[in-house]
Amino acid sequence: MINDEFTAGHPHPIGMKNIVEEKTFDFAKRIVNLRKHLVSKYNEYALSEQVLRSGTSIGDNVIEAQNARTNSEFISKISIAQGECSETKYWIRLLHETNYISEKEYESLYCECDEIYKILSSILLTSKNK
Repeated sequence: MINDEFTAGHPHPIGMKNIVEEKTFDFAKRIVNLRKHLVSKYNEYALSEQVLRSGTSIGDNVIEAQNARTNSEFISKISIAQGECSETKYWIRLLHETNYISEKEYESLYCECDEIYKILSSILLTSKNK
């Protein structure tokens, strides 16, 4: 079962906790393992590449947002991360409905991605109100 490969939980290497960074990094690791699974079990490259790109881009944009010089730049990067999150949910749903991942795998991945989406929404709301 591939669900075991998608478990997460490494502490931040320098001992600082950034929940969004950790969640998006752990999610990206799950997505990388999902891609490996899709390629090795099904020889599936097209959909797996799409979910890999969008699923790993979420955390990349979160990191870029943390290095933003202005609030508007921060909002832009978090908005992009949120968009990538929406796209990833689409690919996860498509993979499920085309029988590449099980119901359990779908629910786990989709719920985690949706949780990240909601966190990003909250961050955006707070940032826009500054």
